[in-house]
Amino acid sequence: MSDTDERLMELEVRLAFIDDTVNSLSSADAEIARRLDLLERALREMRSDLSTMRAGLGGDPASEPPPPHY
Repeated sequence: MSDTDERLMELEVRLAFIDDTVNSLSSADAEIARRLDLLERALREMRSDLSTMRAGLGGDPASEPPPPHY
């Protein structure tokens, strides 16, 4: 095997490794995006539930008058 053939083979191996790494990173990125979407939906639902609970309890506690002993 000549020096050029060895260098070419080494470059092909490196390219295959880089391709595999890029594919793995792409899959990881897609999974992270999916999980982030789920978390954002859950957060919106929790905020909505919290607003509903606050409304059911009589509104914002900061707007209530102070107790009579103040």
